[in-house]
Amino acid sequence: MTHSPLRVLVAGFQHETNTFAPSLATWEAFNRGDGFPPYQRGDTMLSQLQDINIAIAGFVRVAREAGWEVLPSVWAGASPSSYVTTEAFERISADLLHDVQVAMAKGLDALYLDLHGAAVAEHADDAEGELLARVRACVGPHVPIVVSLDLHANVTARMIELADALVSYRTYPHIDMADTGARAADLLKHRLRLGRRQAVAVHRLPFLIPLNAQSTWIQPAQGIYEQLGQLEAQAGATLSFCMGFPAADFAECGPVLWAHADEPEVAQSAAQALMSLASPPEQWRCDIPTAKAAVSQAMRLASAASHAQGPVVIADSEDNPGAGGDSNTTGLLHELVAQGVGRAFAQQVALGMLYDPQAAAAAHAAGVGAVIEMSVGQSVPTYAGPSPAPLHGRFTVRALSDGRTTLRGPMMTGAPVNLGPSACLDIDGVLIAVVSGKAQLLDRVLLAMVGIDAQAMRIIGVKSSNHFRADFTPMASQVLVCKSIAPMAADPGDLAWQHLPAHMRTRP
Repeated sequence: MTHSPLRVLVAGFQHETNTFAPSLATWEAFNRGDGFPPYQRGDTMLSQLQDINIAIAGFVRVAREAGWEVLPSVWAGASPSSYVTTEAFERISADLLHDVQVAMAKGLDALYLDLHGAAVAEHADDAEGELLARVRACVGPHVPIVVSLDLHANVTARMIELADALVSYRTYPHIDMADTGARAADLLKHRLRLGRRQAVAVHRLPFLIPLNAQSTWIQPAQGIYEQLGQLEAQAGATLSFCMGFPAADFAECGPVLWAHADEPEVAQSAAQALMSLASPPEQWRCDIPTAKAAVSQAMRLASAASHAQGPVVIADSEDNPGAGGDSNTTGLLHELVAQGVGRAFAQQVALGMLYDPQAAAAAHAAGVGAVIEMSVGQSVPTYAGPSPAPLHGRFTVRALSDGRTTLRGPMMTGAPVNLGPSACLDIDGVLIAVVSGKAQLLDRVLLAMVGIDAQAMRIIGVKSSNHFRADFTPMASQVLVCKSIAPMAADPGDLAWQHLPAHMRTRP
């Protein structure tokens, strides 16, 4: 007797929403393909994503090894920004629900959703919870739904209730995305063998964790996630800890941890053990210097270190386009020029990526070797008032690019990038990677795209919070982080929160 293969529909929706940021996530943003591959649907989605280090690729690999029939629906991803527009959310939702209904008519055994977990739409604070509610209404209470989540998900009670199982990344920078998709497939296998949902135990921390304190390359997160795996093996449970995205102003923003296990007491014991590790607030506190102080420190370190020890890397965390900034502010750039870093280390100082389509277009029009007098960057509204003014000066065009490349570092390995007309501009010995699309500098190949050799630099400013660490830390002599007055506050306590519950503290 032969059995039909398990039919599993797969789909993804990725957006990290900074409700304090200036730019909306429009339908066009989901189709641009700058920070994520552009909107995909059906068989092309699988062929385009299967070789990229993202969760859905890991799930599909395990599903095919198990002999399951994979039914591809949609995969939508847009660079972090302010709210997902109603139009974008409804178009993505409509495509997904149509595919679910078609699959249900032919027979559907399970669903897998590759979700971020920190999306906020204009009309739905808990965007993933709303999407799950619509899917659950289509498939009924008995069809299993498993979900993978970003480590920065703001996990809501609705998400826990509607999904049979959820599992999150365990690394930041996120280098285990495909592995997390594989873990989601294993959870689905177990759910099917068990014939029912596992028990779940959930704990919520009463404070926000600053983004820069969340890196699993440093303590305390590094040690906590190492022990998470040990606790999980000892208990016979599946543990997840989402540290939350601390810039989404809605009631359930914040860190959440949970455990899935066959029995309630096992889930509760495992979750409580992890809670004891994660809950002491003082371990999450961090002191971040100003851009002025960070540049001064970087100059001292770069002068003392030999060239062979590698560059000093400064994270321009508050203008991170991976956290809602537009990668266009100039606080760190002004300091690099004002403190004469380029004169001290001629053409061995770089900053990227600066989103300025007009400057990139001017560079392309002028050509390599041309000198252009103009302004670069923008002043934008922030938690502390307007960010610094654009930088005006005479810029030499050192290199031009079409902005197309493929990521090679540990983050999103194999992902195609299209940042449009791009250029390397030189002002007083500081090389600026100027692009026409928004993407954080998480891979050295993005600098190489405009002719900048990261390894040859003495100081590099990166518009990123933590993802840069995966590719830059191994070759850096030192890593610094700075506050530059931009849309993603390094300290969530600096933001004007309105919707958090009274017990939730904005600082640990």
